[in-house]
Amino acid sequence: MRTQSRRRPRALAAVAAGTLLAPLLSGCWVGAGGSGSGGDSINVLMVNNPQMVELQKLTKAHFTKESGIKVNFTVLPENDVRDKISQDFANQAGQYDVATLSNYEIPIYARNGWLHDMDSYVRQDSGYDEQDILAPMRQSLTAADGKLYGQPFYGESSFLMYRKDVFAQKGLTMPDHPTWEQVGQLAAEADGAQSGMKGICLRGLPGWGELMAPLTTVVNTFGGTWFDKDWKARLDSPEFEKATKFYVDLVRKHGESGAAQSGFAECLNNMTQGKTAMWYDATSAAGSLEASDSPVKGKIGYVPAPVEKTKSSGWLYTWAWGLQKASHNSDKAWKFISWASSKQYEQLVGDTIGWSNVPAGKRASTYTNAAYTKEAAAFQEMTREAIEGARPRDPGVQPRPAPGIQFVGIPEFTDLGTKVSQEISAAIAGRQSVDSALKKSQKLAEKISKEYEGR
Repeated sequence: MRTQSRRRPRALAAVAAGTLLAPLLSGCWVGAGGSGSGGDSINVLMVNNPQMVELQKLTKAHFTKESGIKVNFTVLPENDVRDKISQDFANQAGQYDVATLSNYEIPIYARNGWLHDMDSYVRQDSGYDEQDILAPMRQSLTAADGKLYGQPFYGESSFLMYRKDVFAQKGLTMPDHPTWEQVGQLAAEADGAQSGMKGICLRGLPGWGELMAPLTTVVNTFGGTWFDKDWKARLDSPEFEKATKFYVDLVRKHGESGAAQSGFAECLNNMTQGKTAMWYDATSAAGSLEASDSPVKGKIGYVPAPVEKTKSSGWLYTWAWGLQKASHNSDKAWKFISWASSKQYEQLVGDTIGWSNVPAGKRASTYTNAAYTKEAAAFQEMTREAIEGARPRDPGVQPRPAPGIQFVGIPEFTDLGTKVSQEISAAIAGRQSVDSALKKSQKLAEKISKEYEGR
């Protein structure tokens, strides 16, 4: 999920590849140590995405000045921060009060008893306005017990981006709500529209949050699923096979060169440099495409994620704040979380840094703010609609045993998704057939089935 310009740049990474599995399953992590925060200070562990770094810079002069609470930040790259968070939270070591977690981790951490629920804080904090948080975001940060365990800092979905000028030159029309079949036809017609331009860019880089993020949304809308409601692995189903073959064939015939090694960052570069006519990926990419120094600013059109059997298919991802259960400063920690995810903080960023830098994608009010909607006019409405249309608990045509659109909300998915992505990436590279890739992948998934069936 690029997940904003972050995952890599926030980048995808966004999703891109966490290392949650070992700590969640082994139960043998050694704690991070330290005595934890205390007094008028809290410790915050967060990913080093650009918007987080901006938050760090603004905290002392604003939050600390107003509240008297000092915030000690530890800022690390995505994979490193996931590793460190899992160690500290799994052990309930209490060194960190607050950490950046995604909507993938939060329900899992909550189920393990590692997080402090936020319901009481939300009820008492009249200025926070929880109902302003977009409903899919609230839902994705709510655990099976019905309690809220995270507050989003920013969020994203996915949509299809295309070159309006190239389509006009070729006499092509992008439907308001395209199907994947239509996208395939358009990719063929746009291929070679300009020198060195390919019809579409799709991730092929291995990773549960790289290749598997967009591909799983295609699987969902084609009628497939990783597991059925009884935890039976279904990677060998006709629907999963049809979706995967479609994706692999499309990127091999009309996609970017070196597709098997292309992720969010590579596709962003291709789109920015005029090397591709279409790109299906994170809504957060639009901020970079419409930046003042972007060669394609004003040339891009945006439409919803393509579908087949479902009404919508966009993914859902957020970097959110989690409060460790073992924190001795939960009240102060909530004050920081409330400030960092507030309307007031967005206004602060807009006024001091620029509205294009606002951590959007989480509040309805952002999309009625005239300053923001003016600067993000090309894509803000489509982004909001994509997020609001996301269905994290019902993303396909059949009941699911775990939440998640572009992932399966179980600890094992980081490992399983990455291994399966390696097989499918090999098919994109032409080193094996899709049938062979899915046969191997089904066996990997069946191992997970055995652990969960009958629960």
